[in-house]
Amino acid sequence: MSKIIYSLLFAFLCMSCSSESADPTPTPTPTETLYFPPLIGTTWETKSIASLGWKQTAVQPLLDYLELKHSKSFIILINGRIVMENYFNGHAATTNWYWASAGKTLTSTLTGIAQQEGFLNINNKVSQYIGTGWTSETLVKENLITCKNLLTMTSGIEDIANGDDVSPASLQYKADAGTRWAYHNVYVKLQDIIAQASGQTWNTYFNTKLRDKIGMDGAWFQSGNNSVYGSTTRSMARFGLLMYNKGKWDNTVILNENYFTEATTTSQNINLGYGYLWWLNGKASYHLPQSQLTIPGSIIPSAPNDMFMALGKNDQKIYVIPSKKMVVIRMGDAADNVNLALSDFDDVLWQKINALYQ
Repeated sequence: MSKIIYSLLFAFLCMSCSSESADPTPTPTPTETLYFPPLIGTTWETKSIASLGWKQTAVQPLLDYLELKHSKSFIILINGRIVMENYFNGHAATTNWYWASAGKTLTSTLTGIAQQEGFLNINNKVSQYIGTGWTSETLVKENLITCKNLLTMTSGIEDIANGDDVSPASLQYKADAGTRWAYHNVYVKLQDIIAQASGQTWNTYFNTKLRDKIGMDGAWFQSGNNSVYGSTTRSMARFGLLMYNKGKWDNTVILNENYFTEATTTSQNINLGYGYLWWLNGKASYHLPQSQLTIPGSIIPSAPNDMFMALGKNDQKIYVIPSKKMVVIRMGDAADNVNLALSDFDDVLWQKINALYQ
């Protein structure tokens, strides 16, 4: 009997060992947290090329290209940490530079903040906030234009003949709002809307609701008819990081996620590559500024399809790539003899960036 008991006990122990070895308790893999730099000071965690398994041999060709193409600064963040930070042609970390039309995304973001605070509704007509007669259109046509039309570049206002002037005489009817996509400076009226609706100046509202909450520096200034933001490159990177995290700075909601999603998704069915003043990569087609042509394919074919972008004149860039946990910033003079927000520079630059990790 004792032999039978010992045999059964031995068999049981063997089965237990077999079971444990076949189904071991998995060791948890630590997940790197998303990093946010302190609001004050110059501290910013870094991550090395080597720790990412990227190719060190691809770094210098990228830097050579950036310098050749008149860049002033370049930053890559991965999960919020600085992987590359480089300055060229006398520029420095403390030097301010203009965002040009990349700053349109700041106005988009403030519009969302004003809406979540109950000051405005983007579906309401513009004249509800700044009064009638802000264009030279008939009242019926003017009242078709909503705040959302300004966010999506579908105001229907003439986009070529009068340049960037946004005085009523220059804001002339071209088409009914919502029926035509055309890149135009009339979006800047959103800043007047926010000021009127909030009862604060545009600068005060911007600084208290966005700039200071994420530790940015910089200021708005007028350049002709344009409202332009200028800051250090790291401040641009802070904004890119905020948008990478869907409007949250660390655990603080700056912009609600619903609006963020709308802003970074195709906003109308004319230009599929455009959200709320954000450019969207990887869509079936897109329009260029000052053009009514529908161009098939992705805006930047060499870049990830899920990338959304703030693009400004003379190649000011914020690229946000969720699938890569990446934010990329480029400031500088025009890369080539092309002054538009989009140029061939984007595609070649992304070939160089891809070489880092492909």
